[in-house]
Amino acid sequence: MVAAAAMAVAAAPPDMGQPLSMDVQGLRSARGNFLICVTRQAAHFPDCSKDPEGRHFTLPVTSGAVALGRMEPGTYAIAIIHDENGNGKLDTFAGIPREGVGFSRNPAIRFGAPSFRSAQFAVTGAAVRQDIKVKYFL
Repeated sequence: MVAAAAMAVAAAPPDMGQPLSMDVQGLRSARGNFLICVTRQAAHFPDCSKDPEGRHFTLPVTSGAVALGRMEPGTYAIAIIHDENGNGKLDTFAGIPREGVGFSRNPAIRFGAPSFRSAQFAVTGAAVRQDIKVKYFL
């Protein structure tokens, strides 16, 4: 009986981290995709495409909560682009985004992307949801 209980504990999957989701607000249209970056590394924020531990993916635009997977405890930041035309990149005009951008914790956006520090949040012992407001400049 004790051996069976020990085997059941050994067969249980390891802690896979806490669920992370985002709720995107302020979209001007339901067209296109979300280009999403979730990273723990300030050096790879806001574009984590070269971050070996970051998550960089594309999802169709949707309303409501968007699941971003399970995260190990730590400090993270999220950057999103509302890629309205679906071309897989942020379109700009004279360096100004033509498509919407948003960041975890909704820091002020002045000249360029906010710092990792201003967008960072902690993943600890419970599910985490970030409400992200998309901003459009053109």
